Amino acid sequence: MSEEQPEAGSVRMRMATRDDVPRIIQLLADDPLGASREEYADPLPQAYWDAWAAIEADANQRLVVADDAGTVIGVLQLTFIPGLTRRGSWRAQVEGVRVDGSQRGLRLGERLLTWAIDEARARGCQLIQLTTDKQRPDAHRFYERLGFTATHEGMKLQLKPRPPSDAD
Repeated sequence: MSEEQPEAGSVRMRMATRDDVPRIIQLLADDPLGASREEYADPLPQAYWDAWAAIEADANQRLVVADDAGTVIGVLQLTFIPGLTRRGSWRAQVEGVRVDGSQRGLRLGERLLTWAIDEARARGCQLIQLTTDKQRPDAHRFYERLGFTATHEGMKLQLKPRPPSDAD
């Protein structure tokens, strides 16, 4: 990962550490949609720690935070995906972009996405993609300003865990 080097007193992008996980979950939960999907509690549910371990162990994952003098004020996850489409090219998927509410409007989200785009290019990706909830029109305008276009209709299917069977 290319870490963005800060000037004195400025924000830098760096790989997240295990110690950042509670703050990341707090950021993810800090809006109306996130509040209904996330569970920020002390202690955090084990599922978050399991997800952290999987992300940390996967060479195709980058969980990056915007760090302002030791305080995490933004986050995004970047996943590198190999594929046979587009002549066997790699693509990058952006997920979980959040900026602390007190920092919005200061172009921190733009810096996070610029970092992700640069990282995708450095990895040889031919495409970077993301989904954004239809309930977030401000986010749509933000991504369009950065050059993203709504070329596809994204679809999701919510999966519920199956109950354990007698064979388990």
